Amino acid sequence: MPKTIKQLEKIANAIRQDIIKMLVTAGSGHSAGPLGMADVFTALYFGGVAKLDPKKRQDPERDRMVLSNAHICPVLYSALAHRGYFPKSELKTLRRLGSKLQGHSNNHANIGIETSGGPLGQGLSQAVGLALAARMNKNQHIKTASSVGRRGTIATSDAGRDYHTWCVMSDGEFDEGQTWEALMLAGKLDLREVTILIDRNNIQIDGFTEQVMPLENFSDKLKAFNWFVIEVDGHNIREVLDAMKKAKAMAANPTAIVCHTIPGKGVDFMENKFEWHGKPPSPTEARLALHELRTFGGKIKCEHE
Repeated sequence: MPKTIKQLEKIANAIRQDIIKMLVTAGSGHSAGPLGMADVFTALYFGGVAKLDPKKRQDPERDRMVLSNAHICPVLYSALAHRGYFPKSELKTLRRLGSKLQGHSNNHANIGIETSGGPLGQGLSQAVGLALAARMNKNQHIKTASSVGRRGTIATSDAGRDYHTWCVMSDGEFDEGQTWEALMLAGKLDLREVTILIDRNNIQIDGFTEQVMPLENFSDKLKAFNWFVIEVDGHNIREVLDAMKKAKAMAANPTAIVCHTIPGKGVDFMENKFEWHGKPPSPTEARLALHELRTFGGKIKCEHE
């Protein structure tokens, strides 16, 4: 059953609370990015546009989701747990030895993660490869169907692969030359089967992006590589979902959804501070953060206290 925007916003808030709990328990990890992307991941996994279903995790025609900036994996882990890919109780094992939930996401366990991450700037190349494979398989299916004709039906193994590939990546990853090579190839091929959701939060580990390695005019650069570009408020779930629908409806061109986000969103003392890129909250800071999230910034009474 489709969820309302209000329901989706509540899920995003629950994901943010999970992120704080996971990080303070682990004692290490990244805070700003995961909090900033909670609304986008809610749209991805609960908005009904992407074909991502824990009951069909092996379906050949499931959509693929690549997390390129894999250090923000706490937001992915929480979204997967809430979606039913694994029990929520496992979230407390973040970064533990032997846990499925390491500090950078990997696909070693069957929990809905398609690729392994780590080195930044590589996810888009993976996504372009997956999208190109979908196109090649689909074209082969059409060719096979034509040759079979009246001789019978096509075996399931020959079926086309009608899936879309979504790639979440950070603006800081555009410091990497490999990212631009992947952009160039996808644009050249009119690879409509791939969409990137870019976390345009303007920070990276060393400071603000426009001071470290300026990206503007960012959207114009993407358009120059033959990408269809949509800019959205990354905290407006309706805008994100509308952009995703447009991306899937494209007849040509890959799509870049530039999600303008606030790093550390929902926790006042973390917002827009690059210092929170790669550190977890202390127990005291976690209590303050959870209080703010549970009360929606003091707007409601917290039933947990």
